Formats: sequence, structure tokens, C-alpha cells
Amino acid sequence: MTAVVPPPRSAEGLLRPRRLTRVEDGERLPSLLWVAGPGWRMVSSAVLGGGIGERAWVLNAQVSHGYRRTDPDRHLAALAAGAGVRGPGVGLMTAADVSAYAHARDGGAEAVVTSGVDVRGWAASAEEDGGPQAPGTINIVVAVPAALTDAALVNAVATATEAKVQALLEAGYDCSGTPTDAVCVAARAPSPGDEPCAFAGPRSLWGSRLARAVHRAVLHATPVR
Repeated sequence: MTAVVPPPRSAEGLLRPRRLTRVEDGERLPSLLWVAGPGWRMVSSAVLGGGIGERAWVLNAQVSHGYRRTDPDRHLAALAAGAGVRGPGVGLMTAADVSAYAHARDGGAEAVVTSGVDVRGWAASAEEDGGPQAPGTINIVVAVPAALTDAALVNAVATATEAKVQALLEAGYDCSGTPTDAVCVAARAPSPGDEPCAFAGPRSLWGSRLARAVHRAVLHATPVR
């Protein structure tokens, strides 16, 4: 992968991903890389860097629709290393076109979304399938310029997911998402003397802002039916 390192954050926004391109098995595939730098805590459901902790970058890598590797965490780690990023980060994977991502802002909260909804359904389905799923599909990355407690970070994931479902319904889809959706929420690490926000639900200050940003980004990234 050819690394393109983004410039330092500016007043134009926090979440400024850059597009990288690589060739795998003869196919040209893009990725989105956000180098957040130090001073960020993230919560994520991603296969690489999931959970809660300090993270310095987020990579959203597009893979082929026939992806068959069973070690996506190692694959993403290798892609990140090839891009020149070091330290702990978050790696997401999707078969959707990441070059068609959407970026939305609301009151300082920002969201970047890549969306593919070819395989979709409701979370509470009667069908059970424990087998591997195709990589994809709706990946959400959110950044807020405020410190959040661990509980608020988890709350923010729920809020972002609710906003995603709202956008899908408004776009005409009878579903709650895809089987492989992933989310990452980044918040500032608290400085000495700071008191992190304890809430990030849809009616809290930062929860409502990130919800509107995610809602707008999902709508822009998802074709309307």
C-alpha cells in the first residue's frame, strides 16, 4: 500500500480521512485512513483494535467481494503497517466502495460512513447462521471533540446505531442494517482536571450531535430506494 499521511488537524474539522490505494490479486482497492494522532480514546466493534482504549488511527479497507481470508485482523494490521502508521489503531473492513464515503458534521461532532446494503435484514431475525459473513457493509466512524467516560462511549455506539437505522428507514430500506456493520467512536482523552461527559444518548449534548452527523452521513452514503 502506498501511504498518504494527512496533514495535521485544522479548523476545517477533526475527522479528515485520506484515500490510499493498493493492488491485491490484480484488483485495485482503495482504503480510507484517518491519522488522529495522540490524545484520543476510541470504542469500536472492529476486528482490529476493537474494545475501548487509546487509539491513534482508523483504517477502513475495501476488500474484494469474494474475500475469503480467515485472518482479517492480521490482514488489516499488515495494511496499516504498509501505510506507515504505528501504535494502536482501529481496522475496519468492507466490500463496499469506500471511495464513495460520506462525511457529515454537526456542532463539532463528525461522522464518516461507507455503505453497502446488498446483504441486509433485521437484527432480531428468526434465522440463525453461525458461519462467516461477507465483509462489509455499513462502517461508521465518529469523532467528538470532548472527553467521554467508558459508559458514555458505549452509549455513543448505541446512539450512532439508532441514527443509522433511522436513516436506513428514511432511505426506503426495510432493515436495521447488515450482518457485518461496524462502528468506531473517537473522543478526546481527558486532560488533567477535566471531567468527562457521562452521557452520550440521543438527547445529551454530544449524543444528539453525533446522532445527527451519523444520520446525515448514512443518508448520503446509502442509495435511496
